[in-house]
Amino acid sequence: MKRAWIELSQKNLMENVKNLRSLLPPNCELMPAVKADAYGHGAALVSKELNRMGVHSFCVASVSEAVKLRKHGIKGEILVLGYTEPEQFAFLRKYRLMQTVIDYSYGQVLNAYGKKIKVHLKIDTGMHRLGECSEKLDEICQMFEFKNLIIEGIYTHLCADETTSIQDKVFTFTQKEAFSKVVEEIKKRGYMCPKIHLQASYGLLNYPELSGDYARIGIALYGVLSNGKDIDECKIKLHPVLSVKARIAVVKNMSQGETAGYGQQYKAEQDRKIAVLAIGYADGLPRALSCGVGKVLIHGKEAPIIGYICMDQTLVDVTDIPEAQQGDIAVIIGKSGEKVITAYDLAEQTGTITNEILSRLGSRLERTLLA
Repeated sequence: MKRAWIELSQKNLMENVKNLRSLLPPNCELMPAVKADAYGHGAALVSKELNRMGVHSFCVASVSEAVKLRKHGIKGEILVLGYTEPEQFAFLRKYRLMQTVIDYSYGQVLNAYGKKIKVHLKIDTGMHRLGECSEKLDEICQMFEFKNLIIEGIYTHLCADETTSIQDKVFTFTQKEAFSKVVEEIKKRGYMCPKIHLQASYGLLNYPELSGDYARIGIALYGVLSNGKDIDECKIKLHPVLSVKARIAVVKNMSQGETAGYGQQYKAEQDRKIAVLAIGYADGLPRALSCGVGKVLIHGKEAPIIGYICMDQTLVDVTDIPEAQQGDIAVIIGKSGEKVITAYDLAEQTGTITNEILSRLGSRLERTLLA
């Protein structure tokens, strides 16, 4: 019997893929971001299912994430978005991966490896993170002369596409214009222009006209956006794929005046009944939900978290759930009866975004795909 686990809805994942595809312009395909273990959902499990749905392009953050996918039999293109150290360049060839050229000097390092490597060029159009500056047209075009780089794509990352406010819209189209100038210059100088991509989840939802050959869909694929306001305004229906559940390990009675947990943080003001859940912050349950901030669902009823969340256990008050007993299921994210706790709830309670809540779910949680 599992102590704590994640359930994935195959139906919801399929619906999300269908609805996201409906927004794609002609000749554009999904390139799901399955980095950070598919935002906590389980990269191999999700990617296998996506392969079955006809998705054959993926992007990840690191070469180790890409190698793991290949070892699990994932087919198609896999683009490494982040830095790969030269000592690992051999993996790029062995596992048929594509590497992002994060700037001109890195392109030189890749070329100096002496063996052909498939790459995508990243262009910095204003985020000032990875990518060669869009104004350095000579350096960008020069990389097309590097004999060991097989340039199959060129892309940028929009950093203000989460809203369509005037300010963000102006900046987004400024980025798009800078990127377009790079693409035009490449063509003008006689180089074969590779596939282009600039949209991620919010780019596709808010600026579908900024089309390319790929859309690097991340958080939206998993049926959520970064916050509840955005999902309320979303133009398509997205269905959360993930639920998190844990077992009640033990149920105890507390007398008035007794304390529980580290630092005696919780004190019973009257006789109480508490349950110890087999999940903690090492599993990705944020410690910031401690001391009554967060809650779980048991038998369709709310049970507030009491005291500090521990590494492996969490205490909840089940005084008002007299039927609660050892082995029962507590829902951390998901539905129980008529009540629901969402990733948005946890994000709002802890002052962050759903991306962080989901991507930090621990590897100890077994992932199971349900129809």
